[in-house]
Amino acid sequence: MTPSVTIVGAGLGGLTLARVLHVHGIRATVHEAEPAPDARRQGGLLDLHPHSGQAALEAAGLIEEFRKLILRGREAYRIMDRTGSVLLDLPDTGTGERPEVPRGALRQLLLDSLPAGTVRWGRKATAARTLADGRHQVDFADGTTEVADLLVGADGAWSRVRPLLSKATARYFGVCSVETFLFDAETRHPASARAVGAGSLFALAPGRGLLAHREGGGTLHTYAQLRKPQDWFADLDTTDAAALTARVAKEFDGWAPELTALITDSDTPPALRPVFTLPAGHRWDRVRGVTLLGDAAHLRPPNGEGANSAMRDGAELGRALAAHPGDAEAALAAHEQAMFARADEVEAGDDGFYRLMIDDHAPHSVLALMTGG
Repeated sequence: MTPSVTIVGAGLGGLTLARVLHVHGIRATVHEAEPAPDARRQGGLLDLHPHSGQAALEAAGLIEEFRKLILRGREAYRIMDRTGSVLLDLPDTGTGERPEVPRGALRQLLLDSLPAGTVRWGRKATAARTLADGRHQVDFADGTTEVADLLVGADGAWSRVRPLLSKATARYFGVCSVETFLFDAETRHPASARAVGAGSLFALAPGRGLLAHREGGGTLHTYAQLRKPQDWFADLDTTDAAALTARVAKEFDGWAPELTALITDSDTPPALRPVFTLPAGHRWDRVRGVTLLGDAAHLRPPNGEGANSAMRDGAELGRALAAHPGDAEAALAAHEQAMFARADEVEAGDDGFYRLMIDDHAPHSVLALMTGG
């Protein structure tokens, strides 16, 4: 019989695993550092891919509920230069296979699908260690501990479970991102709303770019991307909203005002989010009773695959455990080998879009990629 599963991290991957386990009658507990489901915004829009994110929701029995969350028309893409000139405008024709949904709503869908008490909030993992009997203990910031028969690290870039398996650590990718929001944009920020258009905007130049998405309710969600060394923001007090805004806005001096307003007119304090990655081809030898999924296992720069891959990892691990009810080790081994192969495929197929967005030839490098020119 499969032992109960202890999952660290209530992101999309960990929750998908918990849901698929529940579907198959396997008990799971999820430990999450955040104090409550609504403790922070859960990111912006997420495009779910047919063979990963959507397939995971099929395995979780939630595909019909997922379809109710889709924001129609958001698969439109626009490329601009720094002057606001439109270089490419691709409308949403309704034939796309990667519908956009709010990440927070998707997470809530998964939470609502689990039995009460499955997720334990305010449980920030600080360390994990192997016990003499081969089980694993997780220590939490509140002074409590959990001994796991079967432990899964779904706790992202700075995983506390990963050291049980690997010495790899996340490294700075050379790009920092600053996140902003404009609310009720049609009436309060009409010029910026027109610039962003119906879906996603990529306003790009060498070394910098603005990635903006139109979310529900007239919200414009923007990431200002800057190719900078890690020490560029080392002296910043990231809680000083005015100072961070000024520092970032200076990098976009001379850009079209409807674009710079995406930074300077933010209705929320800007949030600095440096981009980190694990080494390509990251893997480990099998360790009894513990494994990883999602960013904890194969963190990469943003490429549209991260959340989708994490959800597929969770679904496939859940199905593997259900298929090997008397042999959890066989399930974990099968999960890891399949996950390593999928991660290799993603890396091999990565066209370097994230680097191209702000390389020395931007925006024309991205334009050539998207038009085949």
